[in-house]
Amino acid sequence: MTLRNVAIIAHVDHGKTTLVDELLKQSGAFRDNQAVAERAMDSNALEQERGITIFAKCTSVEWAGADGPARINIVDTPGHADFGGEVERILSMVDGVVLLVDAAEGPMPQTKFVTSKALALGLKPIVVLNKVDKPEADPDRALDEVFDLFANLGATDEQLDFPSLYASGRSGWADETLEGPRDSLKPLFDLILRHVPAPQQLAAIDEPFQMLATTLQADNFLGRILTGRVESGRLSAGKTLKALSRDGKEIERFRVSKVLAFRGLGQQPIDEATAGDIVALAGMSKATVADSLLDPAIETPLPAQPIDPPTITVTFGINDSPMAGRDGDKVQSRVIRERLMRQAEGDVAISVKDTPSGEAFEVSGRGELQMGVLIETMRREGYELSISRPRVVFREEDGQRLEPIEECTIDVDEEFAGAVVEKLATRKGEMTDMRATGGGKTRIIALAPSRGLIGYHGEFLTDTRGTGVLNRVFHSWAPYKGLIPGRRRGVLISMENGNAAPYALFNLEERGKLFITSGETCYEGMIIGEHSRDNDLEVNPLKGKKLTNVRASGKDEAVVLTPPIKLSLEQAIAYIDDDELVEVTPSHIRLRKRWLDPHERKRRAKAAA
Repeated sequence: MTLRNVAIIAHVDHGKTTLVDELLKQSGAFRDNQAVAERAMDSNALEQERGITIFAKCTSVEWAGADGPARINIVDTPGHADFGGEVERILSMVDGVVLLVDAAEGPMPQTKFVTSKALALGLKPIVVLNKVDKPEADPDRALDEVFDLFANLGATDEQLDFPSLYASGRSGWADETLEGPRDSLKPLFDLILRHVPAPQQLAAIDEPFQMLATTLQADNFLGRILTGRVESGRLSAGKTLKALSRDGKEIERFRVSKVLAFRGLGQQPIDEATAGDIVALAGMSKATVADSLLDPAIETPLPAQPIDPPTITVTFGINDSPMAGRDGDKVQSRVIRERLMRQAEGDVAISVKDTPSGEAFEVSGRGELQMGVLIETMRREGYELSISRPRVVFREEDGQRLEPIEECTIDVDEEFAGAVVEKLATRKGEMTDMRATGGGKTRIIALAPSRGLIGYHGEFLTDTRGTGVLNRVFHSWAPYKGLIPGRRRGVLISMENGNAAPYALFNLEERGKLFITSGETCYEGMIIGEHSRDNDLEVNPLKGKKLTNVRASGKDEAVVLTPPIKLSLEQAIAYIDDDELVEVTPSHIRLRKRWLDPHERKRRAKAAA
């Protein structure tokens, strides 16, 4: 049977996972009576809620090609640069990529990120212009922009001579021309079989077994499972392998208990894995991502793809507020450390380091979204945490301090373009391009320091009345840009412990915007709102109305409170200042001062000054 390994890459929300679902349906991967969920590949609860792909996943379909039956291993990759660690590892398993581009938006920052990784590996691309049935679609312009992008990324002549298709993933069709019959995805299947080369590893089928582990998952019955592409040889269950680290040290020797292959959305045990195929192995206890699983006679590990370094750091600590232990059942620093170490083991884009106190941990990653997904996953597992404000990772080169710079692509209505450019300038951003894109929209491309963009997204949505779209991707390292002004307003801090009273909150509304409503439990040092001025203000949210024995002619008017501002997890992390924390529990997200005692805060402020 003919074999092809291909990855599908795209910017966020360009229809990549929907297209994979249609490929599964039209290839007969499901039985006639089997219900197929929309975005079946996004099986994780967070992926379904957010509508984005977070974890790279493999699937396999069979297709009757012109030269006989063929098996196509398809890898669905994340579209967001924060999860680029998944993309970098997965691309080493495939021989070609299908680049999906929205025919209306054209190539976007994340498109540039994943495409650069694919071209650097020498993979042959197929370009699919998706959503060509949208009224605002301009596939010819999008195709020209893709060619320019490839040229700017240093693509070879062979890569620049890429084939292209017009498609609608939701409608389930692809064609070589816009005037085609539009009846199925057969042209895409056939093009993959023609254009993507067969795995070179097929020539090494009789050599000793070698495989590089690229993804890690856990199973309640099988234990640790590592997925990768077989580089040479054959393997069946019961054989003994050894695991080598990237530097050649032997980690363990183990007996393979299961050899699993991807069939549709599931994994099935197979008798034998052969060179070129993508499989999952069970039986190891210590081997992890980027390790080589080899025949015991081989002494040299396989080369692993270098991973881009992290750009931001967040401190994860124990929850030491007065409300600790009421919601979650995992509150000890030892338990939190074990969970973070497990995460770092499976995600090479994350690193964990202990702090001197031993009660908090420095977690470094690619971006705020990646950190937000990790925190949200842990709180759903029953963990209680205190989270610091994200800090960028600096580098020292030749005695010069460097910081990460991000490329921002912003689409806004023309009337809001001036406000956006002004805000970017205050955050040390430099505009590189600004042009009208039609329909009253303007596209702004700017380079800005990562630390200047932390917390900017909420302000951006306010400035653009919720109509703007901001996309960010790591661009380069550049010399330190100097001080950047932080949050301009102070906060309202509770000075008492107890339940907030309606009368007190009603009188506090003139002081600023509130984050809590009546009846919510407060404690000393908890942030309950944003002050209207630039200084912090300690307030009493428990104060009730004084009662007298004087009767009024009419009863008092009922207190009507303005609905409070409810911050999401990412918004809360971006909002806080350096002396504040986010208290995260399975049921609540609260803001608080790092030091709850007001006298301690004053001592710390004096010492810092």
